[in-house]
Amino acid sequence: MTIADQDDDEDEAPRGMPPGTPFYMTPAGHAALEEELRQLWHGERPKVVEIVSWAASLGDRSENADYQYGKRRLREIDRRVRFLRKRLDNCQVVDPSAQPRKDQVFFGATVTYVREDDSEVTVTIVGVDEADTERGLISWVSPVARALLRAKVGDAVKLRLPGGVEEIEILSISYPAPASVG
Repeated sequence: MTIADQDDDEDEAPRGMPPGTPFYMTPAGHAALEEELRQLWHGERPKVVEIVSWAASLGDRSENADYQYGKRRLREIDRRVRFLRKRLDNCQVVDPSAQPRKDQVFFGATVTYVREDDSEVTVTIVGVDEADTERGLISWVSPVARALLRAKVGDAVKLRLPGGVEEIEILSISYPAPASVG
């Protein structure tokens, strides 16, 4: 997926959720988006602007690959910067370590469950922008997360999948320890 494809849906609610649904995010996810924004705006963009200025000074821009690529890259950066600023302005940062009900699955929980084939799976429920299934980070709007939400250890919940319904049992629930001030 390119940056342009990713940003086409910047005004939409997460898939399957009504418009106006908040963009929940963990503090780590928020920090990562802020760092990406900082890097693009203060790191990459000034370098590309410099290349475009240099390429423009060479004259004929119609056949100048540095100029054309640079302008295209600037548009991509600017589109991503707009997306990040809007997302950061509209997100709700939820600190999982502050969750008072640690015996139930809520946003930010790390949950281990067993599937019908006896395989164990561990996932952490995070914001839409933080999801990375290879690292076990699933979006809070994913089918698995939606099935797990509000469940407790020992509960068996029904997971609706395209191939049918599977029952999964929650084995453990944990939340990160509060960050120490030091």
